[in-house]
Amino acid sequence: MAELTVTPRSSLADRPVRVHVRGLAPSQLVTLMASLTDERGGRFRARAFYRADERGEVDAERHAALGGDFTGVWPMGLFWFLRPDTLFQRLIKRDVASTPFRVRLEVFDGVYLAMGPEQQPLAACTAERWYVGPGVRRAPVHEGRVRGALFLPP
Repeated sequence: MAELTVTPRSSLADRPVRVHVRGLAPSQLVTLMASLTDERGGRFRARAFYRADERGEVDAERHAALGGDFTGVWPMGLFWFLRPDTLFQRLIKRDVASTPFRVRLEVFDGVYLAMGPEQQPLAACTAERWYVGPGVRRAPVHEGRVRGALFLPP
């Protein structure tokens, strides 16, 4: 039985995470997919194809993606290469203080260029990506024509 983990499961958006799959067959081809829905309902996805090692594991820090949205060793590739399902949308986090982006990670058996509802993941997990750390306060700034926000550490 496959197990997909992301460590740490909750982190700041600029911190690296480790994506790791265990319980695959040796040399098994898999598709790893990341997806999220932004605050306006826009859907963003990234996918990469990997071949499990002799222990039946895929580690994004050590194994090269064979194709998909990127190739080579990109430990954070599934997060960095998120693309919109609808053209000309941008991934923007408006409410940075109170909610994280929740990125769903899934691993599928085989190589899939397009996903349909009939494909069931072997394993899945969710990673939270926060934009403001614990205890940080947001202070609005209105000085003359300057508008913005000042984020103050605890």
